[in-house]
Amino acid sequence: MKVLVTGAGALLGQGIIKSLRMADTAYHIIAVDPDPRSVGLYWADQAYLVPLAADPSYLDVVCGILDQERPDVVLIGTDVELLLYAQHKSELESKYHTRVIVSPPDVIQIADDKWLTYEFLLAHGFPYPKSALPSGISKLLQECDFPLVVKPRTGARSIGVHMVKNLEELEQALSQVENPVIQECVASADQEYTSGVVVDMGVAKAVVTMRRDLRDGNTYRAYVQPDAPFNSLLGKVAEQLGGVGPLNFQFRVDQGVPKIFEINARFSGTTPLRAHAGFNEVDYLVRHYVLGDPIPVPQVRAIAIFKYWDEIVVEPEQLERLTHH
Repeated sequence: MKVLVTGAGALLGQGIIKSLRMADTAYHIIAVDPDPRSVGLYWADQAYLVPLAADPSYLDVVCGILDQERPDVVLIGTDVELLLYAQHKSELESKYHTRVIVSPPDVIQIADDKWLTYEFLLAHGFPYPKSALPSGISKLLQECDFPLVVKPRTGARSIGVHMVKNLEELEQALSQVENPVIQECVASADQEYTSGVVVDMGVAKAVVTMRRDLRDGNTYRAYVQPDAPFNSLLGKVAEQLGGVGPLNFQFRVDQGVPKIFEINARFSGTTPLRAHAGFNEVDYLVRHYVLGDPIPVPQVRAIAIFKYWDEIVVEPEQLERLTHH
């Protein structure tokens, strides 16, 4: 099967390619990215350079690649491309006879915005960290004490996130963070979790949860928890949200309750870690959408997974070939 993976330079895009390579299925991988130095381009069977997603010519260039390569499936490897593919999903699928695995635009918009995420959880009676916009800080301080967390409404990997312990630090953080949301600091770092949920036809088919340790906003140690007690609740959140394919929830457990502070309407950096544990969501989703195979019930092992740096050697002619492709 031919699979096109975008964002081959991103941790997410690379994780998707890793998962495809770990599968028993033989995949022909086409990778695209704006930067010829992106590692994922050199893991693929075919590689192309594309403009940045914000460039007006991005979609035209991608359409040219879709027309030439005719992949069975398109998988999206960066946040910034999600909405574009969601908005053009039906036309890309019908014109190029491919499947674009992406959630609807409204789901992506909720997931991309921490305040909209909070409002969604609140409206549907799901657990959440108490949250406020700058205008509601005094009310928030009546409901919970310091420390608080100040973060951008849109953002990832802990960029622009400040833990504040008093009013002075709060004021300073608010002056530094554009368009902030302020949240209670739930539980402790050793109670932080990430879950991958696979949704098909409105039903959560699989939930795989790991406790995690963070470094620079990314999971670098993960501890798989088979049959975690909150998997059922996370499945209900995913179904209510209306996601399609992969979703990722990040949360801390406070007195047994999973309080979700981030939703990603996509695969995640921990996707290949779940594949190591025995649930390769990328492979299963591609096989489901292309071949009609059922998505299996997760049979994961309680393993620990530690990430590390690695390197790849690229010959000058490889770089040259890609740059002048």
